[in-house]
Amino acid sequence: MDDIKAALADADPFASWWPFVISGIVFLISTIRMYMGGQVCPNSNLVRDQVIIVTGASGGIGQALCKELVRRSAHVIMACRDLEKGDRARQSIIREISGASVELVPLDLRSFDCVRRFVREVESHHRQVDVLINNAGIIFHPEQRTTDGFEMHLQCNYLGHFLLTQLLLPLLERAPQGRVINVSAHGYTAGKMNIEDPLNVGSWAPGFHARDAFSHSKLAIVLASRALAGRLRKAKSKVTINACSPGLVRGTDHLRYSPIMRALFARALTYPWMWLFMKNPHQGAQTMVRLATDPDLAQVSGEFFNDCEQTDVTELAKDDLLAEKLYKETMKALKLE
Repeated sequence: MDDIKAALADADPFASWWPFVISGIVFLISTIRMYMGGQVCPNSNLVRDQVIIVTGASGGIGQALCKELVRRSAHVIMACRDLEKGDRARQSIIREISGASVELVPLDLRSFDCVRRFVREVESHHRQVDVLINNAGIIFHPEQRTTDGFEMHLQCNYLGHFLLTQLLLPLLERAPQGRVINVSAHGYTAGKMNIEDPLNVGSWAPGFHARDAFSHSKLAIVLASRALAGRLRKAKSKVTINACSPGLVRGTDHLRYSPIMRALFARALTYPWMWLFMKNPHQGAQTMVRLATDPDLAQVSGEFFNDCEQTDVTELAKDDLLAEKLYKETMKALKLE
């Protein structure tokens, strides 16, 4: 007994409880990752042979989304600006999923002519489109106008997708229940919009800030989705349109223009926290998967979703007068009227 007491007295006290400390840390990290990952799509429905278009499909959320939809037996059209990167993503899906039905079609949202060419290509091979997922987007892009004369965030995030949706509506109408899913972001809540100039064309140059341009474009997505949903209801259309946020997602290349990412030291400090507190692309795609596949949402239109659940929006995003003004100004800017 004296020998045992002496051994305990000489023992390192840390040696007896360090496994519990490590276990506690692992449990805490796992809990944070599980919570920050958000909800998983609550159904496993197949969407056999449905034609689903995903923009921005060459990586990040778009690629993860295509992979999940192909697993559910959809025919996925990957709409990509970078065809080389898009083909690598397509080949990866084909290798991973037996019998994958997926095609690659070029789409550069920076050009309205390219959007129109994309639609003509789809029309030539497909009688209908079941789901259009407007996923592509940019953030923190330097001050720049497109060849069509619009600010880069405005056209890539909003105007290009608006045009694409309008031109594909006839094919969506032919589907048993066509769906449009517009990917916005939590950042829409910081967006500002002048009802006299909802596209912010007159206030673009002086005092430009990429963060404000991004927020404005994402607010425009929410408002225009609401306006189009109202029009479709009045026309007794079966097509629905909803907006959603994927949450904060890492691995999307969206931060390549961010000032923080320019400094090596800042990146080294930031990446571990991004891993801990941000979703991976598969988790970020879950809300879009539900909106595309859940039969319970067949009659839901004009709403906003986050973490696979319908949620409320800000008072500004509910402004029907502003939404109507924005919609009309967008139609005029795109020469659709």
